[in-house]
Amino acid sequence: MGRSSRLGDEDRSDYTSALDEVIASPEIRRLLERSGVPGDRLRVRGLAAVARTTAAADAEYRRYAALRLHDRGGRRDARTAPLSGPGDQERPGAGVLAVLGVLTPALAAVAAATFLLLGYGLRLADTLPALADTLVGVGWFSLAVAGAAALVSVVALYRTAARQSAVDAAAVSGPSPDGSPALAQAREAWLVALRDRGIRPFLLQEIAEAAASAPGAGEGRGSRFSSPAFAGPDYSGPGFEGSTPPAPLPPGPGRP
Repeated sequence: MGRSSRLGDEDRSDYTSALDEVIASPEIRRLLERSGVPGDRLRVRGLAAVARTTAAADAEYRRYAALRLHDRGGRRDARTAPLSGPGDQERPGAGVLAVLGVLTPALAAVAAATFLLLGYGLRLADTLPALADTLVGVGWFSLAVAGAAALVSVVALYRTAARQSAVDAAAVSGPSPDGSPALAQAREAWLVALRDRGIRPFLLQEIAEAAASAPGAGEGRGSRFSSPAFAGPDYSGPGFEGSTPPAPLPPGPGRP
């Protein structure tokens, strides 16, 4: 038997909605009122048991995820990354090019200022005119490089921010409503299987266990094996009433 799939980040909102829908059903609400189990506690337990409840609808989820990946052209982005434990979560970072785009203008500006100061300083001192002209030329060239790199960096950062905002908005809104009918049917089949085979049996088991472990749940279970008439301190055995001692034996040979 294969390993069950882990729930993707973009599907957590669907799972939470399905969990709330099952908790709000008349059957669960009636059982909660009878058992006295708080609904918030049941919801927390359901959220913590994602791996257990989603395993019951693993086949439907695999089909839904495969169709969604196919509709996106086979490209897996940040929204389809599976949930992972601490230290194993990957998110798109800035990248080497973005870092260079930020550092290049700063370094070029510092170099330009240094070369210009040295070049014009030598010109004022009227010493080494050839070196002064070279430093001034390199300084102005570095300043031009700094301006061009700053412009490119601003455009690149703006495009990166716009792309990331679009990805985050799509992750929050969930699957696109313009998806194929097969994708919508696969999503609905997964949600139905998740509610009926995963979440509902788990909640019923949690309510039953909570009701069984509640104080006073075991009262009256031993009534057919014991009775107050036979459990009192005055009972000493059949044929005796209360704690009255038996009558003394009459005197005879060998008895005082």
